[in-house]
Amino acid sequence: MNKLYACYCRGYQAAFRVATKVLDWTGPRLIQGAGSVKKLPSVIKADKIDNVLIVTDKVLHGLGLLDSLKAGLEEKGIDYVVYDGTQPNPTIPNIEEARQMYLDNNCKGVVAFGGGSSMDCAKAAAARVAVPDKSIPQMRGVLKVRAKLPTLYAIPTTAGTGSETTIAAVVVNPDTHEKYAINDICLRPKYAILDPELTVGLPPHITSTTGMDALTHAVEAFIGRSNTLQTTAAAEKAVPMIFANLETCYNEPKNLEARGNMLTASFYAGIAFTQAYVGYVHAIAHNLGGFYNVPHGLANAIILPYVLRFYGESVYDKLAHLAEIAGLDVAGKTREEKANLFIDEIEAMNQRMNIPSGFDCIKEEDIQTIAERAMLEGNPLYPVPKLMDVEQCKELIHSMML
Repeated sequence: MNKLYACYCRGYQAAFRVATKVLDWTGPRLIQGAGSVKKLPSVIKADKIDNVLIVTDKVLHGLGLLDSLKAGLEEKGIDYVVYDGTQPNPTIPNIEEARQMYLDNNCKGVVAFGGGSSMDCAKAAAARVAVPDKSIPQMRGVLKVRAKLPTLYAIPTTAGTGSETTIAAVVVNPDTHEKYAINDICLRPKYAILDPELTVGLPPHITSTTGMDALTHAVEAFIGRSNTLQTTAAAEKAVPMIFANLETCYNEPKNLEARGNMLTASFYAGIAFTQAYVGYVHAIAHNLGGFYNVPHGLANAIILPYVLRFYGESVYDKLAHLAEIAGLDVAGKTREEKANLFIDEIEAMNQRMNIPSGFDCIKEEDIQTIAERAMLEGNPLYPVPKLMDVEQCKELIHSMML
């Protein structure tokens, strides 16, 4: 990378770290435990909200997972409408449809029910309600919303995105095949409901890839250069919990204790990366999602070990520490060996959970654009341990092709 541009990136990141210290990082109020979704209607009633928009997808709606929530809302006299058109990578049309449903039904709050896609759709729709004169593309980037949103209640049905505690909403522009984030403090939900009963029926591949998504959040936050005491502590809580519980959830899907632990780990990982930020894993994953509709958790799971190996010596100390707290056998090993053991174990976890080692969808003619867009997202914003340029990104993407 050009030295002058590298200095600009590091200067930008340093300035951004200083600026974020004045922001309010208060997290959502937490309601957790088996059956905790049934407590939400009372909370909404206490907030004096009598009409809500529920944002979800057709699969969850069809499975009847919303039934207990609907019954509770009806019992409390709270009106609701359901938008279930969210796609796996929510699009601008999804967001606009949800916004219009909110306005047409005079809703006062938004309940996000589902995985990261439903939450991203709900957040972005609420942002459009709050700032009707700004389009989604105009909100792209950092602190472009700057408005008080309708009250957001987040109910994750996967343990991975951490979106119930983050300031981000990731959206897809289907016309340009771009996938990007809207980041603003006002997008952080007011309440997060962590109910492990809602995750029991997840297909194994969703359990595995969303869990690796949470691991990616924790690891990228921890190894980055914008850590705080709070984000470091959150990542250090998340990583061992994921190593201890993810494969149990995969192999024993009805294990409520493991499911609850994974929801908590995902929440901690969300706390970590929403302030410390992510890195090139996400930059590349977002653009593979935009081009080929690759699910975000799957993309992160595959890309994570490749990017960690690219970082090399710059992450040895931190990865060695993660290997130790994750409970890996590090006795007698050097810091480099510990770091590589950690990366090796990520690859082994992927293999044990039938996650592929690369992508069979990447087209040679798209690589230049994917790399350029990934670097446009990552530089100068992401406080990565080692900077990457477009040519290096292209090489990395080539190495991930099956």
